[in-house]
Amino acid sequence: MGNPHRIGVIGLGVISGAYLETLRDSGSIRITAVADLDRSRADAVAATLPGTAAMSVAELLGSDTVDTVLNLTIPAAHAEIALAAIAQGKNVYGEKPIATSISDAQSIMRAAAHAGVRIGSAPDTVLGTGTQTARSAVAAGLIGRPLAATATMVTPGHERWHPHPDFYYQPGGGPMLDMGPYYISALIHVLGPVRSVIGSASRLRPQRTITNGPRSGEQIVVEVETHVTGVLEHESGALTTITTSFDGNATTASPIEIHGELGSLTAPDPNQFAGEVRLARNGDKEWETVPISAGYVDGARGAGLLDFVAATAERPSRAGGDIALHAFDVMDTLLESARTGLRLPVRTTVERPSLVPLTDRADWLG
Repeated sequence: MGNPHRIGVIGLGVISGAYLETLRDSGSIRITAVADLDRSRADAVAATLPGTAAMSVAELLGSDTVDTVLNLTIPAAHAEIALAAIAQGKNVYGEKPIATSISDAQSIMRAAAHAGVRIGSAPDTVLGTGTQTARSAVAAGLIGRPLAATATMVTPGHERWHPHPDFYYQPGGGPMLDMGPYYISALIHVLGPVRSVIGSASRLRPQRTITNGPRSGEQIVVEVETHVTGVLEHESGALTTITTSFDGNATTASPIEIHGELGSLTAPDPNQFAGEVRLARNGDKEWETVPISAGYVDGARGAGLLDFVAATAERPSRAGGDIALHAFDVMDTLLESARTGLRLPVRTTVERPSLVPLTDRADWLG
């Protein structure tokens, strides 16, 4: 085995804990540096990781001890950090979305191609046994030719649990750009790329009240649409009706349902790695559980980064920048359709990544 791939983490907020819990157990990578605008955070995290240095953002970007930057900053900073890392000759794997504008997302991909470095992006939850088993079942023909799907995400909003939810209601946030990447990425894996969209959107109220943490009771301004719905036309001809909302209390709808000529399939929450896949063939009165057949077993945040590090020319990353760009394009175009009232073509396309074979945790963790 060669030397571990060296990772530098920028952004040590809430999500970083989930990544670090996974990555500290991997033998295929080593976290060599961490950085945050709050230097005390970096010092505290570095103290828990033997051999890891706390650095400023600029120091980490220029460090020769880092091969890939793990970009866990807020969405508004994703493009800035990614472009700065690329300029230093480093690969970048980032949290979703890849950027907050299509022009920035495209700039990241162009800069990476010019520099000869690679781009990867969350979500990696879709590489778990839930979405991958659903994909395997559809590919095996259990529902015949897919005709339509529904994707539904309804929540009352992140201000109920997040101590600093401001960015969820600023440009780059909202239910589509925050939660949509999970659903759109899962749909790309299962049904393939999207060629056109039509959408509509609304905003329930202009302000939200934080109800958790030290800022409880503080109001924040809502700058984005908080209920987004629309129809995606996949290149295969299948139609997906999608709803993402921060304006509902709860839903009994399956996160994803896929309907085909021979039956219907439900897929679990794509924000989770695992979950039950159920099948109802034409004429069935009851749903049956589909046995787990694909995906990273006991998946956790960071699995996509490990997949990215292990990728080769023959087996490209299953959480690559090309997928993230297309997913963002679908969401951005849907929001533009909602603003204009027009059915719009999606500007990009992508090849579906390879199916994740059923892989035990010890094997994907490395």
